Amino acid sequence: MHDYFHPDRLQKLADLQNSGADAYPASISVFGDLPRSMSVDLLARAEEIQNTEACVAGRVLGRRGYGKLAFIDLHDGEGSIQVVLQKDLLPAEDFALLKCLNLGDFIALRGEIKKTDKGQDSIYGSRLEILTKGLENPPDQHYGLADSELRARRRYVDLFTNQSVRENFKKRAAMIQAMREVFLNQDYLEVETPVMHPIYGGANAEPFTTVHNALDMKLYMRIAPELYLKRLVVGGLERVFEFARVFRNEGLSPRHNPEFTMLEFYQAYTDYRGMMTLTEELVLAAAAAANCGETVNFRGDDYNLSAPFARIRYADAFKEHLGFDATDRDAVTAKLLEIKHDVPEGDGYAWWKAVNDLFEECVEHKLTGPVFVYDYPAAICPLAKPLAEDSTWAGRFEFFLGGMELANAFSELNDPQLQLQKFEEQVADADPESPNAIDYDYVRALAYGMPPAGGCGIGIDRLVMVLLGQDTIRDVLLFPQLRAEDGLQGSSED
Repeated sequence: MHDYFHPDRLQKLADLQNSGADAYPASISVFGDLPRSMSVDLLARAEEIQNTEACVAGRVLGRRGYGKLAFIDLHDGEGSIQVVLQKDLLPAEDFALLKCLNLGDFIALRGEIKKTDKGQDSIYGSRLEILTKGLENPPDQHYGLADSELRARRRYVDLFTNQSVRENFKKRAAMIQAMREVFLNQDYLEVETPVMHPIYGGANAEPFTTVHNALDMKLYMRIAPELYLKRLVVGGLERVFEFARVFRNEGLSPRHNPEFTMLEFYQAYTDYRGMMTLTEELVLAAAAAANCGETVNFRGDDYNLSAPFARIRYADAFKEHLGFDATDRDAVTAKLLEIKHDVPEGDGYAWWKAVNDLFEECVEHKLTGPVFVYDYPAAICPLAKPLAEDSTWAGRFEFFLGGMELANAFSELNDPQLQLQKFEEQVADADPESPNAIDYDYVRALAYGMPPAGGCGIGIDRLVMVLLGQDTIRDVLLFPQLRAEDGLQGSSED
């Protein structure tokens, strides 16, 4: 096991322990009756607290000088402060700890705030204690981890060596909180719905499966919380939202991770146009929380977030970028054959899914946005209401920014008989190998009556990507899914 740790650090650990010191103490002794201060606060008040005592703790990420004087760069999660360790100011046993100190170790220090000869505000230590002995060398503090996959794999190192990474994840949290406050200010209720579903639904995706042993029951990790949230609207909770962790057993890409965060929200007595207004408000609130301003840069291009966002019908966007109508069967067939796509028979779900495949392949990446594309083909929207004026199309929009779909919303279908029919058509047209099934309990819930409602889902990770200008989804996930790392997937004993 010791082969896994750095030999020099193991020796310094042994030296520390042989001196009688605890390398991993449970409490901090050098603070005494003083509370811990953060470096940012101390530096902000440095002029008024000169020559007063303070206590700090954090990770050592820089060290200069030896002999009777050492300068330490101490990082505490909020910022950093210089620590001056002078032999004649410290107890002998404390100064001796410097021989056992490595970059990456955690220390606690008590001392006075003073300026160095060069005018830098610092803490001159009067007591020193090692709190945690690191057994692995940190990367260079100026460069951090250079390899992008290594950064994602060792996010714990990426965070403490790269301030911009820490700031981005703090901004992500601020964005989520800002969106939450939008809901709470509009009398929405935050709820939690099941992660394991007996029947998966609410989206077209391949699920992860598991088994509940006591119930002897196969379950699916949710691909969307939609059907449970709408059950709550049936139950009289008229405005609900959930920041839901969802799971889809599909490939990895710069914008796909099998585990991701979806914000879904539902409101009675509105429709997809009401959801459009609220989605715009949520995006702008998130952008403000991230200090984006009116313009964000994503993958080298600038996007203006001034409201109102553009709006275009699906049929108009289709014709604009493909040159023919989505309802022109001959033109659609020719294009499908050109891109070597199967041409389905009939005019049901399979046909319109093929039409939408054209839209996704030939149009979506051109929708730089921010733009709402609305009134989608009804055949591919089994959970949305068909438009009263033309049932070929459904009350649905998708929101695009940076060439990516970030949100999807419906005027929710609340006719239980039509919902059952659409479920049956969808299952009939599905891959025979698919475990997809009809959620009859959801149909039963609708049979009790659901008021007219609008609902929307926003991909939080993609939204964060665009607003923070990050190229891939794994840059905005603390722990993205990666391939197994050789030798680190656990071991067993015979």
